Amino acid sequence: MSEVALFPLNTVLFPGGRLPLRIFEQRYMEMAKACLRERAPFGVCLIREGREVGTPAIPADVGTLARIAAWDMPQLGVLHVTALGEQRFRILQRRVQPNGLTLGTIEPIDAEADESVPQSCAGCVKLLERVIEEQSGLFEPPHRLDSASWVSSRLTELLPLPLPAKQELLELDNARIRIERLNQLLGAGAGL
Repeated sequence: MSEVALFPLNTVLFPGGRLPLRIFEQRYMEMAKACLRERAPFGVCLIREGREVGTPAIPADVGTLARIAAWDMPQLGVLHVTALGEQRFRILQRRVQPNGLTLGTIEPIDAEADESVPQSCAGCVKLLERVIEEQSGLFEPPHRLDSASWVSSRLTELLPLPLPAKQELLELDNARIRIERLNQLLGAGAGL
């Protein structure tokens, strides 16, 4: 168990995902500086209650550790960051510092066993292949199109699914169940 800075957002990040961020609030500028200096990760969590800006939001209990891979400051006071998702975690406790930054005592969630994509979910692979063809450079190779974990994670990040559905998929500990659930959501339209 360790304590990390939490960054509650209106997005869900999966391990292996890439997250561009535009940071301007002082508490998150300080967090980013500390993460760069110490080469430390921070926690990305979906907002359960509240907003991204202003009063500290209440995060969902499960999130993903992220590490800053690249950064730029094109104008004073605005930091552009690309973060990479690493490992899922569960928040055990949280506290808010005087500057408004939320810290969480977390426990890592073991990486799921990877499985091949079941034949019943071949449509998910075809959809992701089409996206990769149309938007080259969207994902760093290798493209693991035979991996239920990789395909379900990348599709969930890309698709305009409702945020609670994305969070539900993040919290699943089984890649096969995740891709089957995603396939169900796609078949049902899921508000797309």
